[in-house]
Amino acid sequence: MTELQRRLRERGFLLLDGGMGTLLMAAGLEAGAPPERWNLTHPERIADAHRGYLEAGSRVILTNSFGGNPFRLRGRGLEGDLTALNEAAARIARKTAEEAAGGEGRALVAGSMGPSGELMEPLGALTFETAREGFAAQAAALTEGGADILWIETMADLREVRAAIEGAREVSELPVVATLSFDAGGRTMMGVTPGQVLEALGGYELAAVGANCGNGTGEIEEVIRRMRALNPSLPLVSKSNAGKPTWIGAELVYDGTPEVMREHARRILELGASLIGGCCGTTPAHIRAMAEGLRGVTT
Repeated sequence: MTELQRRLRERGFLLLDGGMGTLLMAAGLEAGAPPERWNLTHPERIADAHRGYLEAGSRVILTNSFGGNPFRLRGRGLEGDLTALNEAAARIARKTAEEAAGGEGRALVAGSMGPSGELMEPLGALTFETAREGFAAQAAALTEGGADILWIETMADLREVRAAIEGAREVSELPVVATLSFDAGGRTMMGVTPGQVLEALGGYELAAVGANCGNGTGEIEEVIRRMRALNPSLPLVSKSNAGKPTWIGAELVYDGTPEVMREHARRILELGASLIGGCCGTTPAHIRAMAEGLRGVTT
C-alpha cells in the first residue's frame, strides 16, 4: 500500500492545493514567462506559494513543474535545464512540506506533469514514442527531487495521457495520478468523455483519476458524478477552477469566491471525489474555506 492509499483509507479524503500560477503572477511573474525558471532563480517565492496552501490546510501540494516537459521548455530555450528545473521543483515542495509538518505529518508532494502543448499524430507531428521519452525525462527528475506521487494533469488527448503514464512507469515506481480537463458538454478539447477516460486508463492501475481546470465547479461536479457512477471504488480527483473565468480588461478574473468553493468542496465529496482542491484562480483563501467546509465530515 502506498502512502497516498494509506492516508486516503484513514481519512477518507485529502485536501489538495490551489493554483500555483495564480500565486506566482501575484508575486510578480510576468505574463507569458515560464514559471519553472523561478525554481532556480526565485525558490523562496515558490516556497511561499506552497507554504500558503499548507497553512490553509492542503495535505497534498503540486510542484511548480506543470510546463517542465521538454516540449514546452524547448519553446522557452530551457530544454537543457529540464533536470535541474524539475528536481528543484520537487526539492522546494518537499522541503517546505517538511518544515510545515504538524501533527498529521508531512504533506505529500505530487510532481506536476502538464501536457506537451503539441498535437500528437495523426493530427500533429508528436509521436507516441517521442512523447513517452519526454515525459519519462521529466518523471525521472521529479522522482529524484523527492516527489511522492507523479501527477499528470490538464490533459485532453488520451494518447498523450498514456504516453505520460508509460514514460513515468519506465523510470519511477511512484504512484501515478492522471486528470483531464473537461470543457462545456462534459468532453475534453479532443472530445474525450469521462467514460472513455475510465475505459482507456483502467488497465494502468492508477492511484487516482479525475478532472482539473475546466469551466467551473458545475462542469467538474458532473464529470465526477459520471465517473463515480461508472466506477464505485476508484479514487477520484477534483481540482476545479475557482468558478468561471471572465476577462475584465487585461485581467482574467474567476467568479468563484471562497464561500462558493467551500460549498463546492462539500458537494464534490458527496459526489464521490476523495482528492479535492482547486486549479486556476484558487488561492489559499479558497483552500482554507474548503478545509472549513470539509471539517468534521467523515466518509
